[in-house]
Amino acid sequence: METFDDLVPEINELRRQRKAIILSHYYQRPEIQDIADFVGDSLELSRKAASNDAEVIVFCGVHFMAESAAILSPDKIVLLPDLRATCPLADMAGAASLRSRKAELDSPVVVSYVNTTADVKAESDICCTSANAIRVIESIPPERQILFVPDRNLGAYVAKQTGRELVLWPGFCCIHDELEPGEVFEARRRYPEALVLVHPECRPEVVALADKVASTSGMLRFVEESDAREFIIGTEEGLTYQMSKRCPGKKFYLLSNGLVCDTMKLITLPKVRDALKNLEPRITVPEHTRRRALRALERMLAI
Repeated sequence: METFDDLVPEINELRRQRKAIILSHYYQRPEIQDIADFVGDSLELSRKAASNDAEVIVFCGVHFMAESAAILSPDKIVLLPDLRATCPLADMAGAASLRSRKAELDSPVVVSYVNTTADVKAESDICCTSANAIRVIESIPPERQILFVPDRNLGAYVAKQTGRELVLWPGFCCIHDELEPGEVFEARRRYPEALVLVHPECRPEVVALADKVASTSGMLRFVEESDAREFIIGTEEGLTYQMSKRCPGKKFYLLSNGLVCDTMKLITLPKVRDALKNLEPRITVPEHTRRRALRALERMLAI
């Protein structure tokens, strides 16, 4: 069986030969985060994909993230080590159903979460992430109707923070939406000194009980800067690995044992090695779709 020590030198040599950069989301396996050139959330990874000078991008995340890299960097080879790494939330909105919904409304501004397919981004006016969604909504003239796609919980959170009325798509994250208020009460009982941090993809009744609501990168910054020593984390378990690395003197407890995104965990070191070796599987976006989706992403990145 191949070990970490066997695979890392091989990956590093292939990375050098291919002039490649390895990008990893915070929800990836620890060993994937460790070999990545950059670890971040959706917004940070989008910016890194657009600004680096590598010829090959190995995207250790899920399909929509690799698509975003291909949209932003059409001259680069974008690899997703396992094509099964998809996002159930992104699959809850399709281009045809979005066009139908737009036709029912009064010329809405379509704000699509980056957790969407390239086809949906192409039907959107501007994208957002959980880190910049509030700023994106605030940038839209108050008289315009807004259709927020596809996460209803993130949309509800942004609507409350901005005071804007949003038309919400009925999608949700299968991981965050499962969290319940009772789990927050139980975690506080078990760890009374800990602060509760949750992702805005959680349901409103869970968000209301948190000490801090933030994107993954926002949570990480918060624990780095906080004087507190214990934290209850309400997002996918992979983030606690980075927290423990950067804040070794602090303690982190998961809000639930079910905070595991199985598709994020599909990417392994052998698959990263094989992707670099074979330059497959490649992620491409048809040019007519890419150009339209690019406008929505660039508007987001400009904010």
